[in-house]
Amino acid sequence: MNRRQARENAFIASFEASFKVTPLEGILIYSREECTEYKVDEFGEKLIRLSMDHAQEIEELIESKLKGWQIERLPRVCRIILSISVAEILFGDDDMDSIVINEAVEMAKKFAADDDYQFINGILGAIARESHAETVTE
Repeated sequence: MNRRQARENAFIASFEASFKVTPLEGILIYSREECTEYKVDEFGEKLIRLSMDHAQEIEELIESKLKGWQIERLPRVCRIILSISVAEILFGDDDMDSIVINEAVEMAKKFAADDDYQFINGILGAIARESHAETVTE
């Protein structure tokens, strides 16, 4: 499975888990053992766990980029795309911010409202620039 598909499948599993009907572990087991279309591989699971382990930090960072909005007001789809993408940008092993942002934009075009991709692009771009600036100055 390529990384684009792994990111999308991680988004789908995270979206399902966000309703808190089925625990994440159950969703991951189902995706590995029974569901072939949306299988969550090792990379996808890593993204999910990073976003969950750093949820508060990620939400605070996203909210700091919102102008006059609170994160709770964002559509669930956007929050999850942003959360997984920010987790990969900040805590992932690779330095591929532009690829992460591009694929988040593509997911937003596929799953979110019409113009949400522009919003996601702006927020992730600001976070990536800030993250890169902090890395350079350290």
